[in-house]
Amino acid sequence: MSPKSKKVWTLLLVAVILIGLYILIQLNMNALGYVLPARLRKIAAIVLVGAAIGVSSLIFQTLTENHLLTPSVIGLDAVYLFLQTVIIFLFGAVSSLLMNTYVNFFLSVLLMIIFTLGLFKLVFRKNTSVYFILLFGLVMGTCFQSLSSFMHMVMNPDDFLMLQDKMFASFNTVNDKLLVLSALLIGILLLIIYRKSAELDVLSLGKIHSLNLGLDIDKLTRMMLLIIAVLVSISTALVGPITFLGIIVCNITYQFIRTYEHRLLIVSTILISVITLVIGQMMTQYIFDGTTEITIMINFVGGLYFIYLLFKEGAHD
Repeated sequence: MSPKSKKVWTLLLVAVILIGLYILIQLNMNALGYVLPARLRKIAAIVLVGAAIGVSSLIFQTLTENHLLTPSVIGLDAVYLFLQTVIIFLFGAVSSLLMNTYVNFFLSVLLMIIFTLGLFKLVFRKNTSVYFILLFGLVMGTCFQSLSSFMHMVMNPDDFLMLQDKMFASFNTVNDKLLVLSALLIGILLLIIYRKSAELDVLSLGKIHSLNLGLDIDKLTRMMLLIIAVLVSISTALVGPITFLGIIVCNITYQFIRTYEHRLLIVSTILISVITLVIGQMMTQYIFDGTTEITIMINFVGGLYFIYLLFKEGAHD
């Protein structure tokens, strides 16, 4: 077994131990029939969301050839929240588009896909600078956040209370109806990505080398962007937006595994995402007694880490 494979197995062992601790700590045997299923649902959501956010960020960084960019940083989460705000603003909190879980889910995913493909067809041109992509994404994200904030100000208070549940990520309010469907979709998408890992390895060499090696970059990019849009939509629909998780787990993965093989990077990113989310959930639940959300901690740590990476990258220029 190679040293890199041993590292992956080590991550798997750590993830299993942490999941076991989360399930067993303070487990009330008198209410086992309620507590245990609730914790298992949270673990299922953590695994699905960790896989979706981690892998989508990893693939996006491969496409952009930059370790500072993630779908969340360039505003895809803001797009999702904007769509939810528009639905509630136009049709109200009792609209079938919002109340019907599956209708809302598929509509959000479809609109995210359309927006993503349109956005990146505009942005991903030949020789487009990474800094332009980052600037464009941040401006678009700010624009959608501003439009959402405007609608929040003039929205019915009851409708706004309904919308607040979607604005902050929480594994305490996981939509159980979407778990099985999300697991099926994420599993299929991860399988597609894993089978394309060899092509992603080639793409990580750079566009010029990829073209010389016969890789159809445009076709692969469109496919991966479509998958990224679906993964981001699923993770956000399940628990809400977690902006900086992708940056944290991807860069930790690069430092820990130290390889360009996406076959190993994909698995490692999923495991590190699960470990990070389980630790965050345990801190939220057992240390802070549920007085804060996991989003706040991850975004605080991730924001500081993002600033550190910016200065680190700038030091190498």
